[in-house]
Amino acid sequence: MKKHAWSQTENEYLIEHYPNVRTDLIANALCLQLAQVYGRAKRLGLKKSKAFLDSKESGRLMGQYGKNTRFEPGHTSWNKGKKFNAGGRSLETQFKSGAVPHNHKPIGTYRINGDGYLDLKVSNAKGANHVRWHPVHRLIWERAYGPVPKGSLIVFKPGMKTNKLEELTLDKVECITRAEHARRHNPNSRGPEFGHLVRLKGAITRHVNRITREHNEAAQ
Repeated sequence: MKKHAWSQTENEYLIEHYPNVRTDLIANALCLQLAQVYGRAKRLGLKKSKAFLDSKESGRLMGQYGKNTRFEPGHTSWNKGKKFNAGGRSLETQFKSGAVPHNHKPIGTYRINGDGYLDLKVSNAKGANHVRWHPVHRLIWERAYGPVPKGSLIVFKPGMKTNKLEELTLDKVECITRAEHARRHNPNSRGPEFGHLVRLKGAITRHVNRITREHNEAAQ
């Protein structure tokens, strides 16, 4: 939507007519898009008057208009209690009770997740993916030492990350606290120049987002 700079005359016209005139008529009179008029009215705090909303001109089913076609309190629909049957070949394509999706993977299946780690499916339970799939490097550590302590993570030692099953061994993983994990991934840990570039990238991203947001608000 093209940005429009509202003049004082256009603002005055909108303030005068918006409460009691259809918005599409106002948009036509000002040669603007409907969304632009709605957006400007919202910014100015303008609302339709009750008299207009109750009128036939508003198109709303208010007052006497549409009364004959409304559902009355206690109305019973014609299809209440009836079983729906789509007919045709719909029965052939419906999910059957106990059917297994075509992309179902059995317990014991391996996969590489979106972060590049090797996962093992350990359950068919419903819920989030982390309930059914566990990272193999964590399972290896837990098999040796038990449950992961609260507030800690199982990670690869620096330079030892792999997603090949035959290369995943206990000596390549370790248990560290979340605080230590955060320190390791702090941009400054890779040197002051890298940290400066990361901060600069963040500043540019915020600046671009602000300009985009202001542009969108001005266009309303």
